[in-house]
Amino acid sequence: MDSVLSVIALGGLEEIGINMTVMEYGGDMIIIDAGLMFPTEDMLGVDFVIPDFTYVLENRDKVRAIFLTHGHEDHVGALPFLLKEIKVPVYGTPLTIGLVREKLKEHRLDEIDLQTVNPRDIIQAGAFTLEPIRVTHSIVDGVAYGIRTPAGLVVHTGDFKLDPTPVDGKLMDFHKFSEYGENGTLLLLSDSTNAEHGGFTFSEKEVRRAFEDIFSEAKGRIIISTFASNIHRIQQVIDVAVMFGRKVILSGRSMVANAQIALDLGYLRIPAETWLKLEDLKNLDDNEVVIVTTGSQGEPMSVLSRIATDEHKQIKIKENDIVILSAKVIPGNERAIGRIINYLFRRGANVIYEKVSEIHVSGHASKEELKLMLNLVRPKYFMPVHGEYRHKFYHARLAEKIGIPKENIFNLENGDVLEVSENETRKAGKVATGRIFVDGKGVGDVEDMVLRDRRRLAHDGIVIVIITIAKLTGSIVSGPDIISRGFIFEDASQDVLNDVKELVYLTLSEMTPEVITDKALVQAKVRSVLKKYLRNTMDRKPMIMPLIFEV
Repeated sequence: MDSVLSVIALGGLEEIGINMTVMEYGGDMIIIDAGLMFPTEDMLGVDFVIPDFTYVLENRDKVRAIFLTHGHEDHVGALPFLLKEIKVPVYGTPLTIGLVREKLKEHRLDEIDLQTVNPRDIIQAGAFTLEPIRVTHSIVDGVAYGIRTPAGLVVHTGDFKLDPTPVDGKLMDFHKFSEYGENGTLLLLSDSTNAEHGGFTFSEKEVRRAFEDIFSEAKGRIIISTFASNIHRIQQVIDVAVMFGRKVILSGRSMVANAQIALDLGYLRIPAETWLKLEDLKNLDDNEVVIVTTGSQGEPMSVLSRIATDEHKQIKIKENDIVILSAKVIPGNERAIGRIINYLFRRGANVIYEKVSEIHVSGHASKEELKLMLNLVRPKYFMPVHGEYRHKFYHARLAEKIGIPKENIFNLENGDVLEVSENETRKAGKVATGRIFVDGKGVGDVEDMVLRDRRRLAHDGIVIVIITIAKLTGSIVSGPDIISRGFIFEDASQDVLNDVKELVYLTLSEMTPEVITDKALVQAKVRSVLKKYLRNTMDRKPMIMPLIFEV
């Protein structure tokens, strides 16, 4: 194929999160977004998940730049880990770059070339010419990208919705999308997150009406939890607080940091007398207070979680407090959020959340908006992105309904290579991809086997057998001592543990001196005998860990 453009998603086609797309033409490569995903319930101990960068690192000499659509974690969260491996310019709008700069400081990455761009700027990156296009989303300064390549025009929407009344008054650039449609767009990559939802997504200003209703009836303090990156939502809280004569206290490191960045860049407006510090809380009457904080996803160490469990030093729940969770539940966080809501209710708060009030609207386009985007851009080929398979399936059906031939629609998986040209577009092989688990300071050292062990410990517990053996004679010096955790309650089940201890002792006494001085053989035999015994007598499969000491 002549003039072939390769499009490869390293993440974002099989999940909500880890959005990362590579475009390659000849010896040039660009990357659009590098996001993370928050762990699901079965990823025990994992802090977050990032894409496998192997393909990018294998072609690091080709990478010309990274382009960011907006500042949400699922689009920029993996950036520090990628930039530790490759050093290339990073382009984004002012707020996106402001948030990224703060994030890179935490990782001590101070020498990265961060380039601020605005909608309709033109950026050259090797064989690619990119133009940011303003979109409306649940974060300020989101953009799509129009991309000119030797193979043809490509449009990548990033995350978007068609908000006719955005909080900042900056409308989506319909004219520019229509212009790409008129000029003949070869390929469209479009956000599929809400492709199951009919109609249109509500405007962000709908949330303000809900806030006004709540504020008008509130007699005590109002505590609002939302994403720290949702500057529009924070702005609306501030505006309504001013309307009702309340002071605003921002709590949580990321909340304060993001608000300060947005304030410095002019994206947030807060009257000086309205924004107070947490230490001012004790000087205010309850009906003067609005606290905006993090923790809407039930994160264990977040401000809201500590308030709910009565562990926060300065904020204690009172009888007339109203707590508002103004955010969508990320899949996998349902139990944690439910637990927080129950704690808050028990402490006397009135909790308002998405299921009982319109205090959150999505930032993603629903079916009618997705169809409008398809009609504006009128692509020859279409690739749904940003979603699980079912989301992309429904998006593909919408594309068929507006007249795109089924053979021109590509519902791909992470790592699939889409080769695009004017005359032919096809799936052409697969590159290395996957998920990398980040646990504390460890990146990639938690493999599936480690997670499997963690699940086993969580479900079945552990039995530790401690034995001390004389190295020269093979005689038992002490033990066997049995310790169990998460298996049975030791005080109430001494008979079982005594049986285990006796079984281990008999097993060791039957071994010859040559065998018993071989630690590996002893461990294997003890593990095998106990595994069989516990399965047959109790139908349980705890992890069995023999510890052999020699003296």
